[in-house]
Amino acid sequence: MTDADAHIRAGLAVVTGAGSGLGRALAMALSARGMRVAGIGRRADALAETGALIGAGQFIACPLDIADAGAVAECFAALKRDHGPVTILINNAAIYPKADLLAYSPAEFMAAVNINLGGTVACTLAALEQMADTGIGRILNVSTFADIAPLPGSSAYSVSKGAARIFSRVLVADIGLRLPGIVVNDWMPGMLNTTMGIADGLDPAIAAAWGAELALWHDPALSGSIFEMDCEILPPRSLKRRLLDRALLRRAPAPRRLGVASGGDAKA
Repeated sequence: MTDADAHIRAGLAVVTGAGSGLGRALAMALSARGMRVAGIGRRADALAETGALIGAGQFIACPLDIADAGAVAECFAALKRDHGPVTILINNAAIYPKADLLAYSPAEFMAAVNINLGGTVACTLAALEQMADTGIGRILNVSTFADIAPLPGSSAYSVSKGAARIFSRVLVADIGLRLPGIVVNDWMPGMLNTTMGIADGLDPAIAAAWGAELALWHDPALSGSIFEMDCEILPPRSLKRRLLDRALLRRAPAPRRLGVASGGDAKA
């Protein structure tokens, strides 16, 4: 284990949307791997249920609305004061209002944007304030293809989640060279059996095992990458790039995979 890995694991992991679904499963998976977890959510009773599943001493409930940037800043400051610095942030919280675009008022549309994008920005900036002190940290943004192929009735969700994907790229552009030890990437967990998912979707506990492993994988080479479920999605390559790869490497680049099934070691 490197010094950076030790620092990450000695700190605090923050999971937004930890009161149910994937967020709860991620909090449980990180705790099972030895992390202390702070769970953010709007419902105190739901966070208490998550805490009861994890057990005393490993989970800190933080009931708040991430659309309130002031409350987010106060929460992160209190976490550092009382429990130590945040070293992992998983931006998972989102809402998915299903309505035709013409049925929205501007305020209703922006309410989803303020949570799905604004909450991600607020939590990330609050976490970065602490991570920048050491130059080490891990930010994992739970993402989706909704912006690429929006479904009818998903306009606010698709726009806000698409903007959050751009925010991930902005983070890498702005801090990647100055603070390479703060690793940022996107992860798409797949279609899940949750209230926002589908009835025959994947058990969120299975996806959370991948997500927790990815969040604990501290490698600067991961910054800017996108993972879907347990496998990296490689960026498109031009014909010229493909020919160079064949000539110089004798093979195409292989996507990185998560290795939960083989004991939790990520592998190329």
